[in-house]
Amino acid sequence: MSQTQSQLRLGAIIQGPSGNMSAWRHPDAQSDASINVEFVQKLAKQAEQAKFDFLFVADGLYINAQSIPHFLNRFEPITLLSALALVTNKIGLVATLSTSYSEPFTVARQFASLDQLSGGRVGWNVVTSPLEGSAKNFSRDRHPEHDERYRIASEYLQVAKGLWDSWEADAFVRNKQTGEFFDASKLHTLNHKGHYFSVQGPLNVGRSPQGRPVIFQAGASDAGKAFAAETADGIYTRQETPELARAFREDVRRQLLARGRSADDIRVFQGISVIIGEDEAQAEERYQQTAQLVTVEKALEYLGRYFEHYDFSQHPLDEPFPDIGDLGQNSFRSTTDTIKRDARERGLTLRQTALEAATPRPGFFGTAEQVADGLEHWFRSGAADGFIVRGGTPTAFDDFVEQVIPILQQRGLYRTEYEGNTLRENLGLSEPENQFAVREQQALSA
Repeated sequence: MSQTQSQLRLGAIIQGPSGNMSAWRHPDAQSDASINVEFVQKLAKQAEQAKFDFLFVADGLYINAQSIPHFLNRFEPITLLSALALVTNKIGLVATLSTSYSEPFTVARQFASLDQLSGGRVGWNVVTSPLEGSAKNFSRDRHPEHDERYRIASEYLQVAKGLWDSWEADAFVRNKQTGEFFDASKLHTLNHKGHYFSVQGPLNVGRSPQGRPVIFQAGASDAGKAFAAETADGIYTRQETPELARAFREDVRRQLLARGRSADDIRVFQGISVIIGEDEAQAEERYQQTAQLVTVEKALEYLGRYFEHYDFSQHPLDEPFPDIGDLGQNSFRSTTDTIKRDARERGLTLRQTALEAATPRPGFFGTAEQVADGLEHWFRSGAADGFIVRGGTPTAFDDFVEQVIPILQQRGLYRTEYEGNTLRENLGLSEPENQFAVREQQALSA
């Protein structure tokens, strides 16, 4: 068994109605799921009851009329998770926020506040914003180049972590008799001056109950993996086969070791979609019912989003996928590389490529036992530390919770109770030391 953890871990994605881009049209769908707080609170409580590690909120900063419907009108992640923090007790809360279009002090303060509010259950999915149009919403002339976005993110995280270490855990003594509100020796000012940022500090929020928020990175490009190995605690990625997933995870673990970290310092999560039926025929029927809601015109729009909202409708549908050069290299690079390579190697037409992208067949498909078997195989073979789950139909997440979770628990592959109160505890991650306190201790010992 090549897995270092004895049990797999699970996240639940909050992303509108479960299923494809047209799932909101399904008779069982909550069509306003992206802005229906009661719906999201119900999902959060359901996931917590099933002992999921965390809720994961995806996000983006640019839309147009061709965007995925639920992108057009959805909650900002930190605002949403603040509401969910008050109706949950144990489950982690992971928000997506861009380093390309925000300021480190503001973001560090937001996440520190949410971490205090939730009792140490917060994670930050650090993204660099793949869509070129994002610059237009932030008074910018251009979108930073792909690898530069990761250089910005690297310094950004250095600043955020320094700000989160502004206070030691026991800095606020609040002694009414002596009048001492805080221990001045446990306050640390950052004074960062770098290439992209100049931030003095300290942060005006105390240290998190879990040390600092858990850092996630989403993506599979070389720059993304290097960034994750440098600074992340978790990765959200997607590979098509357990072999590719295992190679990805092993590469990340090698990079961790090369940077002086432990190979177990990161949890690798595969993003998966599931459809469950009483048998494979019923699962197929459920897939087809949702897939048929997507027209080829909408599929072309969906495909175009990955390629900087390129207009694929100008090309013949039933001829080979067009040569569009390097388009997509500065956006969803790993995804666009995969789409182009797959179309070329399999000889797909534009119609086939668009429909496959917009109506992907779930990788975990069939009866509850078959889905559990697939998860166990991926986990035990070292392809993942866990999975971030979304339903392939509007009711598939319910099926997963009710049918697959009990099987995983019976096999000893999944918890029956939370291990702790913070997200770090439940992910089996150690609490980070305060960097300033460590340096002072080292100086005293020298």
